Order: sequence, then C-alpha cells, then structure tokens
Amino acid sequence: MPDIIKEVMKILPKDKISDACFEGANIVVYTKDKEFFFDNKGLIRSVVNDIKKRVELRPDPSITLDPEIAQKEIEKMIPEEAKLSQIIFDPQRSQVIIEAEKPGLAIGKQGSILREIRTNTLWVPIIKRTPALKCNLIDNIRSVLYQNSDYRRKFLDKVGHRIYDGWIRGKKKEWIRVTFLGGGRQVGRSCLLLQTPESRVLLDCGINVANDDEAFPFLEAPEFNINELDAVIVTHSHMDHSGFVPYLFKFGYRGPVYCTLPTRDVMSLLALDYIKIQRHEGKEPVYTSEDVKEMVKHCIWLNYEEVSDITPDIRLTFYNAGHILGSAMAHLHIGNGLHNLLYTADFKYGRTMLLEAAATQFPRLETMIIESTYGGKDNLMPMQKDADQELKDIVTKTIKQGGKVLMPVLGSGRAQEIMVLIESMVRNGIIDPVPVYVDGMVWEITAIHTAYPEFMNSQVRKQIFHKDANPFLSEIFRQVGSGKERKQIIEETGACIVLATSGMLVGGPSVEYLKAFGDNPKNSLVLSCYQGEGSLGARIQRGEREFIFKAGTKNEVLQLKMDIRRLAISNHSDRRQLMNFVHRCHPRAKKIIINHGENSKCLDLASSIHKQMRVETAAPRNLEAIRIK
Repeated sequence: MPDIIKEVMKILPKDKISDACFEGANIVVYTKDKEFFFDNKGLIRSVVNDIKKRVELRPDPSITLDPEIAQKEIEKMIPEEAKLSQIIFDPQRSQVIIEAEKPGLAIGKQGSILREIRTNTLWVPIIKRTPALKCNLIDNIRSVLYQNSDYRRKFLDKVGHRIYDGWIRGKKKEWIRVTFLGGGRQVGRSCLLLQTPESRVLLDCGINVANDDEAFPFLEAPEFNINELDAVIVTHSHMDHSGFVPYLFKFGYRGPVYCTLPTRDVMSLLALDYIKIQRHEGKEPVYTSEDVKEMVKHCIWLNYEEVSDITPDIRLTFYNAGHILGSAMAHLHIGNGLHNLLYTADFKYGRTMLLEAAATQFPRLETMIIESTYGGKDNLMPMQKDADQELKDIVTKTIKQGGKVLMPVLGSGRAQEIMVLIESMVRNGIIDPVPVYVDGMVWEITAIHTAYPEFMNSQVRKQIFHKDANPFLSEIFRQVGSGKERKQIIEETGACIVLATSGMLVGGPSVEYLKAFGDNPKNSLVLSCYQGEGSLGARIQRGEREFIFKAGTKNEVLQLKMDIRRLAISNHSDRRQLMNFVHRCHPRAKKIIINHGENSKCLDLASSIHKQMRVETAAPRNLEAIRIK
C-alpha cells in the first residue's frame, strides 16, 4: 500500500489536518481545529472503512493545555473515591496516562469524565489501574519511553513506512522457510528465523541459562544478517525466549520488537537481572543495561487478538498461550493469503490457578510450530487436585517437624502460580499460616502481575479488583529485600516457606538457601519447574546428593539430607494436552513442526502426531532450515 497516507488525506479536509504519520501499522492524524477534533462528522470512520486500517485522530500538540494547568484540571475532574495515583503526559503524542485505583470511577458513566478531560484540556486520556503493589520497573520503563518520546514517534513512523511503502527485495515469489537458530531438539535458546520473499523476522531470541557451552543462538548462521532483520517477535518473557534480544541492539539492530505489555516489562527485568548475575559470577555481561534500554525504546506492544501488519507481507496476531503472564502464540498471515503459520512457543492447554487455557480457534492455519517440553509418552501430569494435595502433604509434614520448605521457582509464572495456590490453601484452612518469604525477582514480577489483571483468569482478576481479596497482598507473603534479611531467615529457627529464584538452581538466592537448608533432614526441597540439562536442579533430580561449592578461595562440600520432592505441576502442556491441542485446533494444521524439547521427546511427539492425525510432521535440529511453502 504505497502512499497510503496520501489516500487518507484525499478523504480528509486538508485545512483541518496539521500532520499525519504512522505509529507502526496504525495511522495517526493531528488537527489544530478544536471543533474538528470534537466532531469529525464520521470522516475518520469513513477512512477506516475505505482502507481497512486503524486511523486515530488526535489534537495537535500545539493546542493542548499546558501540562501543569492540565494536571490541576484533571485532578479536579477525577472523583476522590477513584483514588488517583499519578498523571503522566506524553507531549509528542498528545496523550495523558491517568492511573487510579478504581479506573471505572475515573472513566465516569458511559465515559463522561473522559469526554470532559478531552473537552477541557484537549489531551487524549488513557486510564490505567494503579498496581496493587508498587513496581519500580514499570515506572522506569515509562520514564525511558517519555524521555525518548520524540525518538519513539520517529521510530514508529519509520516502522509504518517499512510496512506500507512497498517491496524492497525484488520480484514477488512464493516461498517461505524457517531456520532453527536455537530450540531445535533442545529446551533453551529458542530462536527461529522466518524468511519470506520480502521479510526477515526472528521468532524469539533466547538464552540457555542452564548450559554455558550451548548458551546462545546460532546468529553466525549464513542465513542470518542483522542488517536485513525487519522485526523480532517475543512470545513471552522467559530467558530462553527473550534473554538474547538486547544483544541484537548491542550490535546495531534498531527495528521493532513485538510483544505484549507484560512481556515487555518482565523480559526487561529478567535481562537486567541476568547482567547482575553475570557480574556477580565474575563474568563480563554479554550486553549492558543501555542495550536493555534500547530494546524497551523499540518495543511495540499488542493485545491478544489484535491484528497488526509488521512487514509488507506479514500480518501478526497474538493469541493467549496460557503459559505465563502475557505469554502469546504468534499467528502469522503471510502474503496475500499465501500461508498461515502458528508458532505456539511455550503454551498450556489447560486452565491454571492463574491463567486461562491456550486458544485453539484461528482464522486460518496451514503450518504449526509446536513445543514438546513434555512431549514424551511418559510425560503425563497428575490432575490439579492431586498436585495440590501433594503440595499440602509436603508443607504440612515439614512445618509440623519445624522445618523449612525451599521452592526454587522461575521468577515469572511458576512463582505466582505457587503463591496463589499457597494463599488459597491458607485461606481455606487446608494448611496452617506460616511466613512465606519471597526472594529474588519474584516480588517485582509479582508487582507486574498486579498491574495487568486483564491477562489473568476471571477468578484471579476479580480477586485483584477487590483489594481485600487480592491473593498477592496476603499477609503471609513477606518480601526479602536484602542479603541481611536473607541471613536472618536462614538463621531463624521457625518453620517457613521460601520461594526464591532461580528455579533451576543456577545462581541466585535459591542456591544460598540450598546451602543453608540442605544438610537438615527436617527441611524439604520442592522442585516445581523444568530442570534444564546441566543445571544443579537437574543433577539433584537425577539423584546426586553431594555437591562442592566455591567459598572464596576454599571449597565447601554439601551433603544433601533434606527431603527432596518433585511437584508434578507445570506451566507447559503435558503429552496429553499437547495431543489434545493439536486435535482441537481449528482449522487443523496440514504440517506440524516440533521444537523446544529434548531429542527423544521431539521425535516421539512428531511420530505420534503423524500416526494419529495423518499430517506431515518434522523435528528439525538446530541450523536446519525447513521450507514450509
């Protein structure tokens, strides 16, 4: 669609429009005419109907009320019972973010207060719910975006021009292929390069934190050229899918990163923590906080089922993956109906304590790339009630004998599931209330969860909307904010539960607690997430009980005597759920590619799908390319 803005301007009166630009795939037009802003007589709707793209009308920044005066006006208009917390202005885009504890009251009946703000200040108001827990990271991200508001506006306009200004790579040919730069027959460093005649797009770009020898994707592959990269899609925030994205910016990438809002926030936090851990271990970080900041500046966030063009021949839609907060399956409509690809990344086809089950209904579908973390024949998980009972038994037994329960958790996803589960058990009198210490990044990521209740299941969402029922605000949870506090927990004699990162025991506070609790048979270790090959958690799971740790210039030997349990719950789909998902996807895929699983699990799942559903399957290795069209 070359010259799409010119087409828009043919319909709109030129004397009313001061500027028109892209915001990614969307078109924004600005006006200095107040009357036209308040009532454009249906012209904008007419444009949208003609071009089938989102078009937004905003007041020109030059006519908006001075921010200091506007803030005072807004404060008068928002009722006190709405509990206004902060007002943030984005002058380049004529928008104002208004945070309130009760957003419904800030909006007013049928949007009456919003209309009043627009009329009196000429700012476009966006109402947000104040997070129940203070989150410094969200504030820092907003600060970065608003400090770079002018850059963001130019960047988003540039993205729009790439999408709409036509093809740059020659004649249109019908072919599509995917190269596995990571995640082929392994768990960790997921990174797929999607190539079409016109586009070069990365699907995830992660780090294998459990294996230093195979930590990073094969970006040196001949197919990959960072200067030709059009876009990066990040399905969710776990390090094995997002952790290497800042590295791209270190080496000059300045294109868009598509993700959901929670993914943007959590992956930024995890990347900063990764830098911190590497420095703590005496290693030179592979990227810096400045590279993380560049990543944030170039993020474009989409909601579930929001359709967006991302290149001239690729249209992206995110669908709920049910894996962790904000996790998404990427549906790619390639060419003008040429092909439809679903990249599931990590997903959970089953409702959990925190999230709804993954989506299965899509407009069109020819090829699916599906994970197989638990794709083996024997990877069958117990019913949720059985897993709950098992956790209850472990906790009750340990607390009764005055011991401590250590649960190494992934900072995002598993930790919050466990928190909701424990809070529910305490509230319903299933287990006695004991202190639950939350250490590492878990608290900050939990705060991010309270900022995005719309991404959680209906039950938890309702609880968060009612402050008294918010599971994350339960008095049993106590934040561990320093090494001194951690030492006090280790030295105290009382029974407690400790949730700490990392979930695989590859650094972080969970290893410190293990060293302190490990030689006491009264204590328990509960492994509740996937243990990557090479990790300390995997070694313990295999039966190792003696470990040597460096302590300055000396070595310390740990004899593991604590009770060790594997809790069979996961944010991944088990074998049964994987097969059900493939069977219930509508429409049914004609080709299924298996990745993100150990070698045997990938091959086993591929074989079973082929035999049962009579569809073509493949389980590529890393550096293999598959032509899918």
